[in-house]
Amino acid sequence: MNYKKIKNIGQLKDTNYSYKSIKDELRENLIKNIKDNKDIFSSIHGYENSVIPQIKRAILSRHNINLLGLRGQAKTKIARLLVNLLDDYIPYIAGSEINDDPLNPISNFAKEVIAEKGDKTPIKWLHKSERFAEKLATPDVTVADIIGDIDPIKAANLKLSYADERVIHYGMIPRANRCIFVINELPDLQARIQVSLFNILQESDIQIRGFKVRLELDMQFVFTANPEDYTNRGSIVTPLKDRIGSQIITHYPNEIKIAKQITAQEINATDNQKKDIHVPELAKDLIEQICFEARSSEYVDEKSGVSARLSITAYENLLSSAELRTLKSKGDKTIVRLSDFLGIIPAITGKIELVYEGEQEGSDFVANHLFESAIKTLFSKLFPKIQKLEKEDEVSPYEDIINWFFESNTFKLINDSSDEEYKKSLNSIIPLENFIHKYQPDCKEKDILFLKEFVLWGMVQFKKLSKVELNHGFEIQDPYGNFIKNI
Repeated sequence: MNYKKIKNIGQLKDTNYSYKSIKDELRENLIKNIKDNKDIFSSIHGYENSVIPQIKRAILSRHNINLLGLRGQAKTKIARLLVNLLDDYIPYIAGSEINDDPLNPISNFAKEVIAEKGDKTPIKWLHKSERFAEKLATPDVTVADIIGDIDPIKAANLKLSYADERVIHYGMIPRANRCIFVINELPDLQARIQVSLFNILQESDIQIRGFKVRLELDMQFVFTANPEDYTNRGSIVTPLKDRIGSQIITHYPNEIKIAKQITAQEINATDNQKKDIHVPELAKDLIEQICFEARSSEYVDEKSGVSARLSITAYENLLSSAELRTLKSKGDKTIVRLSDFLGIIPAITGKIELVYEGEQEGSDFVANHLFESAIKTLFSKLFPKIQKLEKEDEVSPYEDIINWFFESNTFKLINDSSDEEYKKSLNSIIPLENFIHKYQPDCKEKDILFLKEFVLWGMVQFKKLSKVELNHGFEIQDPYGNFIKNI
């Protein structure tokens, strides 16, 4: 169909165009995509066998949808992707505030224009990108905002009753007729405002100031909400839930691999950062593990959730930490260090809600605790387990490293040291080199320095070594060597 050449209803009738509701439109295009092996949800990771099939079933059933889940679970992203299931263009009556279909007009304006001009009635075309409307629910939202209000001046001038459609000033929902309309954080909408949605969802009419107006709006509603037991600001009223066809529960990724895919897709890094800063796979795993630790931490309120934005912003801060360090040392390219992770703390503190905001469990303390817990978790997966109590005749895999530090050797790292200095310091620990080759022989050459530092930090967490904070860096040493030597 050549949209540019079709400019009135008569020309439209000469084509094979027929009116169909937006729900039928979504359904037909979804069926076509499935048959053609296309997937509009390919950018959504971790939902392939859970949420996405439920979304598709809801569309095939022509349901309005409520996405229920904690923050940072891609609810709004999913809603926005539904636009891709719409037809490229749809016709509407030129001048219509509510996108009246030329063959199925619902407003008095459209009906009067068609009655006057017939097949000469001008039409315009609406692209699918313009068929998406979104409203963040807040306690101050009114019926006038989302439904509309009566214009008394217009009623007086036209000498019409308040019950006449022609005196209505349309709100967001009528103006989004034949569109996808998303209401985010539905529980935050006052109960009386939620009540105003009842008739739109079920009976296709609206009530304004007690006057009932028949207006058969054609809408695809998508609501998002946090679980009711989390928010103290409100809940979804039961009759409204009853009118929403499908309620779909979202979730966080259950594997680090999936979480890494999401982070890699969503980070906002510059070309220079991507080109000049190498991030080892273990560093990426560590960022995601921090999120996993937070979601199970006793310090973090599990009802509030831990958004995927934590790992995204943490990754961006990690790149910036490495970049800043490189700029100070007058370098060009660099590899992320474990010590750079101290720069991600600000990205964590604002993303977690604590069970108790006390002096001991402040956000900085918890952020550092999560970082250390993530190191311990990954360390145990990569290297031999460190027992709290060891047998006397049993040789520890870490003995050579511990002995190296026992002999008054220390590892000192200044924050702004050059890559060469960093490499020289780590490579001086000969037993560490042998340890890596034995337990991680497949480690990439580019990642080996990070892995060496990771081993040292891991041993610190398991009390095999100690870490001393310096003004501009830190020092790792044997925890008991100096004490014994001074006896």
